Amino acid sequence: MAETGQAKSVKLRANLAGQEADGGKIVQNILHFARLLRAAGLPVGPQKVILATEAVTAVGVDDPKTLYWTMHSVFVSRPSERQIFNEAFQLVWRDPAYLQQLLSVMTPTAKGGQARPSDPIARRLADSLFLHRNNLETREHDELQLDASGSASDAQTFAEKDFEQMSARELVTARRVIAELTLITTKLRTRRFVRSDAIRGRLDLRRMLRSSSQHGGESVTPLFRRLLMRHPPLVVLCDISGSMDAYARLFLHFLYALMSERKRVHCFLFGTQLTNVTRELRDRDPDIALGKVSRSVSDWSGGTRIGETLHDFNRNWARRVLGQNATVLLFTDGLDRADGEGVAEEARRLRASSRRLIWLNPLMRYDRYEPIAAGARELERHVSELRPCHNLASLADLATALAKPRR
Repeated sequence: MAETGQAKSVKLRANLAGQEADGGKIVQNILHFARLLRAAGLPVGPQKVILATEAVTAVGVDDPKTLYWTMHSVFVSRPSERQIFNEAFQLVWRDPAYLQQLLSVMTPTAKGGQARPSDPIARRLADSLFLHRNNLETREHDELQLDASGSASDAQTFAEKDFEQMSARELVTARRVIAELTLITTKLRTRRFVRSDAIRGRLDLRRMLRSSSQHGGESVTPLFRRLLMRHPPLVVLCDISGSMDAYARLFLHFLYALMSERKRVHCFLFGTQLTNVTRELRDRDPDIALGKVSRSVSDWSGGTRIGETLHDFNRNWARRVLGQNATVLLFTDGLDRADGEGVAEEARRLRASSRRLIWLNPLMRYDRYEPIAAGARELERHVSELRPCHNLASLADLATALAKPRR
Protein backbone atom coordinates (compact mmCIF):
# COMPACT_ATOMS: atom_id res chain seq x y z
CA MET A 1 0.00 0.00 0.00
CA ALA A 2 1.14 3.56 -0.71
CA GLU A 3 2.35 5.55 2.22
CA THR A 4 0.17 8.37 3.45
CA GLY A 5 1.40 11.97 3.48
CA GLN A 6 1.82 11.92 7.26
CA ALA A 7 3.81 8.67 7.16
CA LYS A 8 6.10 10.10 4.48
CA SER A 9 6.63 13.21 6.57
CA VAL A 10 7.55 11.17 9.65
CA LYS A 11 9.92 9.00 7.65
CA LEU A 12 11.54 12.02 6.01
CA ARG A 13 11.98 13.70 9.42
CA ALA A 14 13.61 10.59 10.83
CA ASN A 15 16.04 10.36 7.93
CA LEU A 16 16.97 14.02 8.10
CA ALA A 17 17.52 13.86 11.84
CA GLY A 18 20.66 11.81 11.29
CA GLN A 19 22.20 14.37 8.92
CA GLU A 20 24.81 16.87 10.01
CA ALA A 21 23.74 20.44 9.27
CA ASP A 22 27.21 21.87 9.73
CA GLY A 23 28.65 20.71 6.38
CA GLY A 24 28.62 16.92 6.80
CA LYS A 25 26.37 14.48 4.98
CA ILE A 26 23.82 17.13 4.09
CA VAL A 27 26.33 18.80 1.76
CA GLN A 28 26.86 15.58 -0.20
CA ASN A 29 23.10 14.97 -0.42
CA ILE A 30 22.49 18.49 -1.73
CA LEU A 31 25.21 17.98 -4.34
CA HIS A 32 23.68 14.69 -5.53
CA PHE A 33 20.23 16.29 -5.57
CA ALA A 34 21.52 19.22 -7.65
CA ARG A 35 23.14 16.85 -10.14
CA LEU A 36 19.86 15.01 -10.57
CA LEU A 37 17.97 18.26 -11.20
CA ARG A 38 20.57 19.39 -13.72
CA ALA A 39 20.41 16.07 -15.59
CA ALA A 40 16.61 16.38 -15.67
CA GLY A 41 16.88 19.72 -17.48
CA LEU A 42 16.82 22.37 -14.74
CA PRO A 43 19.40 25.19 -14.99
CA VAL A 44 21.37 24.27 -11.87
CA GLY A 45 24.92 25.58 -11.60
CA PRO A 46 27.62 25.71 -8.92
CA GLN A 47 26.32 29.02 -7.60
CA LYS A 48 22.89 27.54 -6.85
CA VAL A 49 24.48 24.55 -5.12
CA ILE A 50 26.48 26.84 -2.85
CA LEU A 51 23.44 29.00 -2.16
CA ALA A 52 21.29 25.96 -1.35
CA THR A 53 23.94 24.61 1.04
CA GLU A 54 24.17 27.93 2.87
CA ALA A 55 20.39 28.26 3.06
CA VAL A 56 19.85 24.72 4.40
CA THR A 57 22.67 25.16 6.92
CA ALA A 58 21.04 28.38 8.11
CA VAL A 59 17.47 27.06 8.52
CA GLY A 60 18.38 23.53 9.62
CA VAL A 61 16.87 20.18 8.66
CA ASP A 62 14.49 19.60 11.54
CA ASP A 63 11.35 20.36 9.54
CA PRO A 64 10.91 18.62 6.13
CA LYS A 65 8.50 21.29 4.97
CA THR A 66 11.01 24.04 5.71
CA LEU A 67 13.71 22.07 3.90
CA TYR A 68 11.45 21.59 0.88
CA TRP A 69 10.59 25.26 0.46
CA THR A 70 14.12 26.39 1.20
CA MET A 71 15.53 24.32 -1.64
CA HIS A 72 12.50 25.13 -3.81
CA SER A 73 13.29 28.85 -3.55
CA VAL A 74 16.83 28.21 -4.78
CA PHE A 75 16.43 25.62 -7.53
CA VAL A 76 13.02 26.50 -9.02
CA SER A 77 12.75 29.61 -11.15
CA ARG A 78 9.84 28.71 -13.48
CA PRO A 79 6.40 27.17 -12.90
CA SER A 80 7.19 24.34 -15.32
CA GLU A 81 10.08 23.24 -13.08
CA ARG A 82 7.96 22.69 -9.97
CA GLN A 83 6.77 19.18 -10.85
CA ILE A 84 10.29 17.99 -11.69
CA PHE A 85 11.59 19.41 -8.41
CA ASN A 86 8.77 17.82 -6.41
CA GLU A 87 9.32 14.37 -7.94
CA ALA A 88 13.08 14.58 -7.44
CA PHE A 89 12.71 15.79 -3.83
CA GLN A 90 10.44 12.90 -2.90
CA LEU A 91 12.79 10.51 -4.67
CA VAL A 92 16.04 11.62 -3.00
CA TRP A 93 15.14 13.02 0.40
CA ARG A 94 12.50 10.51 1.40
CA ASP A 95 15.13 7.75 1.65
CA PRO A 96 18.84 8.55 1.05
CA ALA A 97 19.54 4.90 0.14
CA TYR A 98 16.62 4.74 -2.25
CA LEU A 99 18.62 6.44 -5.01
CA GLN A 100 21.17 3.64 -5.25
CA GLN A 101 18.47 1.01 -4.95
CA LEU A 102 16.57 2.55 -7.83
CA LEU A 103 19.67 2.59 -10.01
CA SER A 104 20.34 -1.08 -9.38
CA VAL A 105 16.74 -1.95 -10.21
CA MET A 106 16.59 0.25 -13.30
CA THR A 107 19.64 -1.25 -15.02
CA PRO A 108 18.21 -4.71 -15.76
CA THR A 109 14.82 -3.17 -16.47
CA ALA A 110 16.24 -0.88 -19.14
CA LYS A 111 18.30 -3.69 -20.67
CA GLY A 112 15.34 -6.02 -20.71
CA GLY A 113 13.26 -3.54 -22.68
CA GLN A 114 10.35 -3.41 -20.27
CA ALA A 115 7.88 -0.57 -20.29
CA ARG A 116 9.09 2.83 -19.18
CA PRO A 117 7.07 5.39 -17.23
CA SER A 118 4.42 7.09 -19.34
CA ASP A 119 4.57 10.34 -17.37
CA PRO A 120 7.05 12.71 -19.09
CA ILE A 121 8.33 14.06 -15.74
CA ALA A 122 8.91 10.61 -14.29
CA ARG A 123 10.49 9.44 -17.53
CA ARG A 124 12.90 12.40 -17.56
CA LEU A 125 13.98 11.71 -13.96
CA ALA A 126 14.40 8.01 -14.68
CA ASP A 127 16.49 8.73 -17.76
CA SER A 128 18.60 11.20 -15.78
CA LEU A 129 19.40 8.61 -13.10
CA PHE A 130 20.12 5.91 -15.63
CA LEU A 131 22.25 8.31 -17.69
CA HIS A 132 24.75 8.90 -14.88
CA ARG A 133 25.06 5.20 -14.11
CA ASN A 134 25.38 3.91 -17.67
CA ASN A 135 26.77 6.80 -19.69
CA LEU A 136 28.81 4.62 -22.05
CA GLU A 137 25.95 2.24 -22.74
CA THR A 138 23.64 5.15 -23.44
CA ARG A 139 26.06 6.60 -25.97
CA GLU A 140 26.36 3.30 -27.78
CA HIS A 141 22.57 2.98 -27.86
CA ASP A 142 22.15 6.50 -29.23
CA GLU A 143 24.85 6.04 -31.86
CA LEU A 144 23.17 2.86 -33.04
CA GLN A 145 19.88 4.70 -33.25
CA LEU A 146 21.48 7.55 -35.22
CA ASP A 147 23.18 5.08 -37.57
CA ALA A 148 19.73 3.93 -38.69
CA SER A 149 19.93 0.57 -37.02
CA GLY A 150 16.24 1.00 -36.28
CA SER A 151 13.52 1.70 -38.79
CA ALA A 152 13.31 4.88 -40.86
CA SER A 153 10.06 5.78 -39.16
CA ASP A 154 11.79 5.84 -35.74
CA ALA A 155 14.44 8.24 -37.02
CA GLN A 156 11.78 10.44 -38.58
CA THR A 157 9.77 10.46 -35.36
CA PHE A 158 12.83 11.49 -33.35
CA ALA A 159 13.68 14.26 -35.83
CA GLU A 160 10.15 15.67 -35.58
CA LYS A 161 9.85 15.40 -31.79
CA ASP A 162 9.52 18.69 -29.93
CA PHE A 163 12.56 19.70 -27.86
CA GLU A 164 10.37 20.45 -24.85
CA GLN A 165 8.96 16.88 -24.86
CA MET A 166 12.31 15.10 -25.08
CA SER A 167 13.68 13.07 -22.20
CA ALA A 168 17.13 13.65 -20.73
CA ARG A 169 18.71 10.94 -22.89
CA GLU A 170 16.99 12.25 -26.02
CA LEU A 171 18.27 15.75 -25.30
CA VAL A 172 21.83 14.40 -25.15
CA THR A 173 21.28 12.68 -28.49
CA ALA A 174 19.80 15.86 -29.97
CA ARG A 175 22.88 17.87 -28.92
CA ARG A 176 25.11 15.30 -30.62
CA VAL A 177 23.04 15.45 -33.82
CA ILE A 178 23.19 19.24 -33.85
CA ALA A 179 26.97 19.18 -33.34
CA GLU A 180 27.34 16.86 -36.34
CA LEU A 181 24.92 18.82 -38.51
CA THR A 182 26.53 19.67 -41.86
CA LEU A 183 26.03 23.32 -42.73
CA ILE A 184 26.46 23.94 -46.45
CA THR A 185 26.88 27.66 -46.96
CA THR A 186 26.74 29.54 -50.26
CA LYS A 187 28.94 32.49 -51.14
CA LEU A 188 27.56 35.67 -52.66
CA ARG A 189 29.19 38.04 -55.11
CA THR A 190 30.48 41.29 -53.69
CA ARG A 191 31.41 44.55 -55.42
CA ARG A 192 35.12 44.01 -54.85
CA PHE A 193 37.36 42.63 -57.60
CA VAL A 194 40.27 40.21 -57.22
CA ARG A 195 42.80 38.94 -59.73
CA SER A 196 41.74 36.02 -61.88
CA ASP A 197 44.01 33.45 -63.52
CA ALA A 198 41.32 32.52 -66.02
CA ILE A 199 41.43 34.06 -69.49
CA ARG A 200 37.96 35.57 -69.18
CA GLY A 201 36.15 38.27 -67.27
CA ARG A 202 37.00 41.95 -67.03
CA LEU A 203 40.37 43.34 -68.04
CA ASP A 204 42.56 44.37 -65.11
CA LEU A 205 44.03 47.56 -66.63
CA ARG A 206 46.12 48.55 -63.61
CA ARG A 207 47.82 45.19 -63.38
CA MET A 208 48.35 45.19 -67.17
CA LEU A 209 50.08 48.59 -67.04
CA ARG A 210 52.28 47.55 -64.11
CA SER A 211 53.29 44.37 -65.89
CA SER A 212 54.00 46.27 -69.11
CA SER A 213 56.17 48.87 -67.35
CA GLN A 214 58.32 46.11 -65.85
CA HIS A 215 59.18 44.98 -69.39
CA GLY A 216 59.88 48.44 -70.79
CA GLY A 217 56.41 49.00 -72.21
CA GLU A 218 57.14 47.01 -75.34
CA SER A 219 54.18 44.61 -74.94
CA VAL A 220 50.92 44.46 -73.08
CA THR A 221 49.63 41.10 -71.85
CA PRO A 222 45.87 40.86 -71.23
CA LEU A 223 45.15 40.18 -67.56
CA PHE A 224 41.74 39.70 -66.00
CA ARG A 225 39.90 40.20 -62.75
CA ARG A 226 36.70 38.79 -61.22
CA LEU A 227 34.21 39.69 -58.52
CA LEU A 228 35.06 38.43 -55.03
CA MET A 229 32.79 35.68 -53.60
CA ARG A 230 32.28 35.78 -49.82
CA HIS A 231 29.93 34.39 -47.22
CA PRO A 232 27.46 37.11 -46.17
CA PRO A 233 27.51 38.06 -42.47
CA LEU A 234 25.03 36.28 -40.24
CA VAL A 235 23.59 37.99 -37.16
CA VAL A 236 21.56 36.00 -34.61
CA LEU A 237 19.25 37.54 -32.00
CA CYS A 238 18.18 34.78 -29.58
CA ASP A 239 15.41 35.16 -26.99
CA ILE A 240 16.36 33.58 -23.62
CA SER A 241 13.22 34.41 -21.66
CA GLY A 242 11.37 31.88 -19.54
CA SER A 243 9.02 30.77 -22.32
CA MET A 244 11.99 30.12 -24.64
CA ASP A 245 14.32 28.42 -22.16
CA ALA A 246 14.00 24.82 -23.41
CA TYR A 247 14.49 25.83 -27.04
CA ALA A 248 17.18 28.47 -26.51
CA ARG A 249 19.56 26.00 -24.83
CA LEU A 250 19.54 23.65 -27.82
CA PHE A 251 19.56 26.55 -30.29
CA LEU A 252 22.84 27.69 -28.71
CA HIS A 253 24.37 24.35 -29.72
CA PHE A 254 23.20 25.07 -33.27
CA LEU A 255 24.80 28.52 -33.12
CA TYR A 256 28.06 27.02 -31.89
CA ALA A 257 28.10 24.61 -34.85
CA LEU A 258 27.25 27.51 -37.17
CA MET A 259 30.11 29.65 -35.86
CA SER A 260 32.58 26.81 -36.33
CA GLU A 261 31.60 26.63 -40.02
CA ARG A 262 31.44 30.35 -40.80
CA LYS A 263 33.63 33.24 -39.76
CA ARG A 264 31.41 36.31 -39.88
CA VAL A 265 28.71 35.25 -37.41
CA HIS A 266 27.57 37.53 -34.58
CA CYS A 267 25.38 36.24 -31.73
CA PHE A 268 23.29 38.29 -29.31
CA LEU A 269 21.07 37.06 -26.47
CA PHE A 270 18.19 39.14 -25.18
CA GLY A 271 15.58 39.00 -22.48
CA THR A 272 15.18 42.26 -20.66
CA GLN A 273 18.56 43.43 -21.99
CA LEU A 274 20.86 42.74 -24.93
CA THR A 275 24.11 40.75 -24.47
CA ASN A 276 26.76 40.10 -27.12
CA VAL A 277 28.09 36.53 -26.72
CA THR A 278 30.03 36.25 -29.99
CA ARG A 279 33.41 36.10 -28.28
CA GLU A 280 32.25 33.52 -25.72
CA LEU A 281 31.02 31.15 -28.45
CA ARG A 282 34.38 31.24 -30.23
CA ASP A 283 35.96 28.82 -27.76
CA ARG A 284 37.08 25.50 -29.24
CA ASP A 285 35.43 23.45 -26.50
CA PRO A 286 31.60 23.60 -26.76
CA ASP A 287 31.08 22.96 -23.03
CA ILE A 288 33.48 25.74 -22.06
CA ALA A 289 31.91 28.08 -24.62
CA LEU A 290 28.35 27.51 -23.38
CA GLY A 291 29.57 27.85 -19.78
CA LYS A 292 31.02 31.27 -20.60
CA VAL A 293 27.73 32.25 -22.21
CA SER A 294 25.70 31.30 -19.12
CA ARG A 295 28.03 33.29 -16.87
CA SER A 296 27.93 36.39 -19.07
CA VAL A 297 24.10 36.57 -19.18
CA SER A 298 22.26 37.92 -16.14
CA ASP A 299 18.64 37.84 -17.39
CA TRP A 300 18.28 34.18 -18.36
CA SER A 301 14.74 32.74 -17.98
CA GLY A 302 13.31 36.14 -17.13
CA GLY A 303 10.94 38.43 -18.99
CA THR A 304 11.17 39.77 -22.54
CA ARG A 305 11.34 43.33 -23.81
CA ILE A 306 11.60 42.92 -27.58
CA GLY A 307 11.14 46.59 -28.46
CA GLU A 308 13.83 47.82 -26.05
CA THR A 309 16.38 45.18 -27.00
CA LEU A 310 15.86 45.74 -30.74
CA HIS A 311 16.26 49.47 -30.16
CA ASP A 312 19.53 48.79 -28.33
CA PHE A 313 20.75 46.63 -31.21
CA ASN A 314 19.76 49.12 -33.93
CA ARG A 315 21.40 51.97 -32.07
CA ASN A 316 24.66 50.38 -30.91
CA TRP A 317 25.36 47.35 -33.11
CA ALA A 318 23.54 47.59 -36.46
CA ARG A 319 26.18 49.68 -38.24
CA ARG A 320 28.95 47.39 -36.99
CA VAL A 321 27.57 43.99 -37.98
CA LEU A 322 24.83 44.54 -40.60
CA GLY A 323 27.06 45.41 -43.54
CA GLN A 324 27.58 43.55 -46.83
CA ASN A 325 24.15 41.90 -47.24
CA ALA A 326 23.86 40.49 -43.74
CA THR A 327 21.21 37.93 -42.83
CA VAL A 328 19.46 38.27 -39.46
CA LEU A 329 17.96 35.34 -37.53
CA LEU A 330 15.44 36.46 -34.90
CA PHE A 331 14.73 33.53 -32.56
CA THR A 332 11.74 34.39 -30.36
CA ASP A 333 8.11 33.49 -29.75
CA GLY A 334 7.02 37.14 -29.96
CA LEU A 335 5.66 37.27 -26.40
CA ASP A 336 6.58 40.67 -25.00
CA ARG A 337 6.22 42.00 -21.46
CA ALA A 338 5.80 45.56 -22.78
CA ASP A 339 2.80 44.57 -24.95
CA GLY A 340 4.66 45.19 -28.21
CA GLU A 341 5.68 48.77 -27.44
CA GLY A 342 8.28 49.97 -29.98
CA VAL A 343 8.45 46.64 -31.82
CA ALA A 344 6.97 47.97 -35.09
CA GLU A 345 9.49 50.77 -35.58
CA GLU A 346 12.53 48.76 -34.51
CA ALA A 347 11.55 45.73 -36.61
CA ARG A 348 11.10 47.99 -39.64
CA ARG A 349 14.59 49.48 -39.13
CA LEU A 350 16.09 46.04 -38.68
CA ARG A 351 14.46 44.76 -41.88
CA ALA A 352 15.68 47.77 -43.85
CA SER A 353 19.26 47.26 -42.63
CA SER A 354 19.52 43.56 -43.56
CA ARG A 355 19.22 41.48 -46.70
CA ARG A 356 17.02 38.85 -45.02
CA LEU A 357 15.22 38.96 -41.68
CA ILE A 358 14.16 35.42 -40.74
CA TRP A 359 11.86 34.98 -37.74
CA LEU A 360 12.32 31.59 -36.05
CA ASN A 361 9.27 30.91 -33.90
CA PRO A 362 8.89 27.68 -31.84
CA LEU A 363 5.14 28.34 -31.52
CA MET A 364 4.74 27.49 -35.19
CA ARG A 365 4.78 23.84 -34.15
CA TYR A 366 1.02 24.32 -33.80
CA ASP A 367 -0.82 24.07 -37.11
CA ARG A 368 -3.33 26.76 -36.21
CA TYR A 369 -0.85 29.22 -34.77
CA GLU A 370 -1.67 32.88 -35.29
CA PRO A 371 0.32 35.86 -33.92
CA ILE A 372 -2.23 37.20 -31.43
CA ALA A 373 0.20 39.13 -29.21
CA ALA A 374 0.83 42.74 -30.24
CA GLY A 375 4.58 42.25 -30.61
CA ALA A 376 4.15 39.08 -32.66
CA ARG A 377 1.74 40.82 -35.05
CA GLU A 378 4.23 43.62 -35.69
CA LEU A 379 7.08 41.19 -36.24
CA GLU A 380 5.07 39.24 -38.81
CA ARG A 381 4.48 42.42 -40.81
CA HIS A 382 8.18 43.27 -41.19
CA VAL A 383 10.06 39.97 -41.42
CA SER A 384 10.97 38.49 -44.80
CA GLU A 385 10.54 34.85 -43.72
CA LEU A 386 8.77 33.03 -40.90
CA ARG A 387 9.99 29.54 -39.97
CA PRO A 388 9.37 27.02 -37.16
CA CYS A 389 12.30 26.08 -34.93
CA HIS A 390 11.28 23.47 -32.37
CA ASN A 391 12.86 20.16 -33.44
CA LEU A 392 15.78 18.68 -35.34
CA ALA A 393 13.91 18.66 -38.64
CA SER A 394 13.25 22.41 -38.45
CA LEU A 395 16.94 23.08 -37.68
CA ALA A 396 17.95 21.01 -40.71
CA ASP A 397 15.50 22.98 -42.87
CA LEU A 398 16.97 26.22 -41.54
CA ALA A 399 20.49 25.11 -42.45
CA THR A 400 19.27 24.32 -45.96
CA ALA A 401 17.55 27.71 -46.24
CA LEU A 402 20.73 29.51 -45.20
CA ALA A 403 22.66 27.64 -47.88
CA LYS A 404 20.38 28.79 -50.68
CA PRO A 405 20.92 32.36 -51.93
CA ARG A 406 17.74 34.42 -51.98
CA ARG A 407 17.31 37.38 -54.28
